[in-house]
Order: sequence, then C-alpha cells, then structure tokens
Amino acid sequence: EVKLVESGGGMVQPGGSLRLSCAAYGFTVSNSDMSWVRQAPGKGPEWVSGIEAAGGRTYYADSVKGRFTISRDNAKNTLYLQMNSLKPEDTALYYCARPWVPTSGLSRVPKDYYWGQGTQVTVSS
Repeated sequence: EVKLVESGGGMVQPGGSLRLSCAAYGFTVSNSDMSWVRQAPGKGPEWVSGIEAAGGRTYYADSVKGRFTISRDNAKNTLYLQMNSLKPEDTALYYCARPWVPTSGLSRVPKDYYWGQGTQVTVSS
C-alpha cells in the first residue's frame, strides 16, 4: 500500500525556516517523480516543487524559487522540502505528492498526484 506521511510543519516568523519531511511507504522514492503541493485557506492547490526520478533534476514554482530546496534521502526513502526566508503568503497545508501514473516529464498539475495527509505551515509575526 502506498502511503506518504508528512511532518515538520509548524508556526514560524517571517524570515524563518522550516524543513518538511515525507516518509514514503510501499514504493521507492528514488524510482518516482515526487513533488510538494500546497493549499492555502480558501485557495486552490498550488504545485510548489518537484524532483525527477531519473537524475534527480529539481523544479520550483516561481513563488518559491531561490528560497525552497527539494531533496531526497534514498537510504531513508524520504523526501524533504527545506524552506528558507519564509513569508506570510507561504502559509498553507503542504502535501507530499506522488504521480497517480508515470508521466512524460514532471507534472506541475496538482490533480496528477496522490497526496499525503499534509502538514500545516503558518508564517506569522
């Protein structure tokens, strides 16, 4: 059974940092494209970042480029999202995501992914 378990969320002041983790079960993270998706209150889901299975190339939404870093630890079968210079507009539920089916190229469409249960990130002074 495929399962994604996120952790690491919390409340932080603007300019602060958090590192989100996603433990994967039932499949191998390094063999799958993986992404992070977020959803702010009252808004639709937004694709944030992704990492390709082959080669580990990374991609970022313009809104987080230069501040967030996606990575994976193959030995721990875990995906990470390091978030620096956090802003109030980064406040959202953050979901680890795996494609429902393999796609040609990493998808930036949230509905193309199976999401975990999410972890809350709140950026506020």
